[in-house]
Amino acid sequence: MPRTFTPKVVTANALLEGDAVWLTEADTWTRTMAEAELMTDEAHADLRLLEAQARVDEIAGAYLADAKAGENGPEPTHFREEFRARGPSNYAHGKQVELS
Repeated sequence: MPRTFTPKVVTANALLEGDAVWLTEADTWTRTMAEAELMTDEAHADLRLLEAQARVDEIAGAYLADAKAGENGPEPTHFREEFRARGPSNYAHGKQVELS
């Protein structure tokens, strides 16, 4: 029996910086998961993923990640995405500095 579709966001890594990025409804990349487009329709999510994967001059490794609606936008449902949303773990730089 097929699995029930759960909400998703398109995520990837920025090609030049390597940062985790998420696709917005405006078809731009953001470094803040809460600004991502949360998709509840499987066909729409698959189409958005294909569109993202074609943008090889901007990103690498695009995939659909499970997410849930939060107060301020999409939130991760898996520890991997929670980790990616926080930024690099070796020392505070990038979005970790901005959040502190």
